[in-house]
Amino acid sequence: MSACILVTGAQGQVGHALMGQAPEHLQVTGLASTELDIRDPLAVEQCIARLQPRLIINAAAYTAVDKAESDAAQAYAVNAEGVANLARSAARHGAGVLHISTDYVFAGDSPQPYREDAPTAPINVYGASKLAGEQLLRELCPQSLILRTSWVFGSHGNNFVKTMLRLARERDELSVVDDQLGCPTSANSIAAALWSLSASYLAQGSLPWGIYHFSGQPACSWHAFALEIFRQAQACGLLQKAPQVHPIATQQYPTPARRPQCSVLDRNRSQKLLKLDAPNWHIELTNCLKQIQQQTDHGT
Repeated sequence: MSACILVTGAQGQVGHALMGQAPEHLQVTGLASTELDIRDPLAVEQCIARLQPRLIINAAAYTAVDKAESDAAQAYAVNAEGVANLARSAARHGAGVLHISTDYVFAGDSPQPYREDAPTAPINVYGASKLAGEQLLRELCPQSLILRTSWVFGSHGNNFVKTMLRLARERDELSVVDDQLGCPTSANSIAAALWSLSASYLAQGSLPWGIYHFSGQPACSWHAFALEIFRQAQACGLLQKAPQVHPIATQQYPTPARRPQCSVLDRNRSQKLLKLDAPNWHIELTNCLKQIQQQTDHGT
């Protein structure tokens, strides 16, 4: 029997992309958060003892950045304690772990792209909970690889691309923040990177464990991202007409959670050691809009 790979959070944005790309020759078990609640240590232990996976890809996460400010206990329960539960059971049963983290572990006050060893200093609860999860995973399961990514978008789940398309149909004018910089990254490209790492692990029995950065390129502002979304959506017929998009400063758009001003990730280490090339998010966006169009055509 081929090696089992367990994907947690299989109905989330990245989890859905992972299951859509799951290699046919592998025995992949995808469990949604309703099927495996990683907050429950007993459920996690029983699941891993039963499946005996060689590798666990953890795509389960609490990602509601603003809600986390008033719901810190739940954010930590999933992003920290839940990760610790997976890490303990993985170590007990000899499984490797691939885990997704975020650019929000950084303060966002550096003009230089963040390297993996840059000091972390999250400025919101979500980022702090994800950092706690990283630390617990590394401490409890040395056979773990953390892939930090940023500004995730896709055809499934809630994200900036889908929000912009919805607002474009409702309004003629929009204001979008222009002084926060980051790297849009598609769920599909993250899934492809994780499957590439899985193949290496299954072939070699190990990986260069640790923390790595993986994101789309080039860096841009939310405003520039929105403009490109509307340009492409109009070109492919998803939008009849693009709204006027006004650039605004962060302080003109207050949110419960503070966002990093500049959270561009340095990807050199993952390119050298993991052979993961940074995808061009313009191309990834084109593919994402095609998927959204297909869903619209099929009424899903």
